[in-house]
Amino acid sequence: MARASITRASKQEYISTSQLTFEGFETPFAKKLDPNNRWVVLAHRIPWDRLVTLYQKQLNHHTNGASLINPRVAIGAVIIKQLCELTDREAVLQIQENMYMQYFIGYSSFSNEAPFDASLFVSIRFRLNFDLVGKMNEMMLDLEHSRTQAPDSSINADVTQTNIEDTPTVANEVAPTHNGTMITDATAAPQDISYPTDLNLLNDAREKAEAKIDILHSHIMAEEKPRTYRESARKLYLKTVQKKSKTKREIRKAIRKQLNFLHRDLQIKHMQLDQLTCNPLDKKMYKYLLVIQTLYDQQKQMYDTHTHSIEHRIVSIHQSHVRPIVRGKANAKVEFGAKINVSLNNGYTFIDHLSWKAFNKGTHLISSVEQYKARWGYNPKEVLADKIYCNRESRAKLKELGIQLKQNHSADQRQ
Repeated sequence: MARASITRASKQEYISTSQLTFEGFETPFAKKLDPNNRWVVLAHRIPWDRLVTLYQKQLNHHTNGASLINPRVAIGAVIIKQLCELTDREAVLQIQENMYMQYFIGYSSFSNEAPFDASLFVSIRFRLNFDLVGKMNEMMLDLEHSRTQAPDSSINADVTQTNIEDTPTVANEVAPTHNGTMITDATAAPQDISYPTDLNLLNDAREKAEAKIDILHSHIMAEEKPRTYRESARKLYLKTVQKKSKTKREIRKAIRKQLNFLHRDLQIKHMQLDQLTCNPLDKKMYKYLLVIQTLYDQQKQMYDTHTHSIEHRIVSIHQSHVRPIVRGKANAKVEFGAKINVSLNNGYTFIDHLSWKAFNKGTHLISSVEQYKARWGYNPKEVLADKIYCNRESRAKLKELGIQLKQNHSADQRQ
């Protein structure tokens, strides 16, 4: 087999900057797009009409306000971002500069303008929820089934008819009841949040509470502004957090002071709300107040009981749904994000279960097998799973279904 040639250096000759001009730079826009480019090939394999229909059904309640972004642009941008592992801003810049990416998201011609502001990625990800992405994955699987089972349209009709007539009639083959191997495991999908410490959380909550106090004060006909001691609180926080090494006693003392400042701010906030006939805060701001109040209650309870864990602990006031997931890994004993149960079916990966709370992954084996049968029409021949999945109840159920359960030792070693 011939060895592939490797180009290790550019063959372009050096040209002085004085001889290079912007107007003289040649562009490939007079040529057509390469049909073998990865983005062109992928664009032709994705059923955009079906995906757009699902996406629009999800947004039926958005009827007022500004017009929504092009659904193909939104879905395509998310695919590009995930495949290339880009940040929100970098994904927008790459699409703005790459004509193949613009063709992938449905542009009819090249544009120098950004498809949308990078901040809109937050709203797009919110709309592409777990249920919608699951339906899209199932749709892609059904389409792949239809492609693999469809006859070759290039075959001549006369030849096909002759072959059918010459072929003796045989009984229909019985559909298999068991086929394939299912590999299942659970993991955590880390969320992009700063590492939560009690002191940092209390400082963030205090600053948010002070901002809400300023908003409420602007709606109250009072000349004197309530005293919050925010400058003193900030200095005390920085005095501790900027130390290279901090003792437990120093941290506990700093937490106590921030708890006192936050408690005072919450009292002021309640007094201001009592003076108003209606709440001037919008839904987002009012949610922040509820999260801050819950955070204070949790931190106060942990401080009084000298503990560092509590049920439904808030680790981010901006993403209050995120929970700590204890994994027991050597490099990350605790991760912050959603816990997912994933199964690998015949080369396809599916998320069978997602929760922002920790769950026992051993209880979701049977449901994954049921979803396997719903997708393929038959049960798996064997199941590979960690030791925690191989409990007595799961073994008995799989034995009843005629499925062989094997322990995945390689996964246990990774644990």
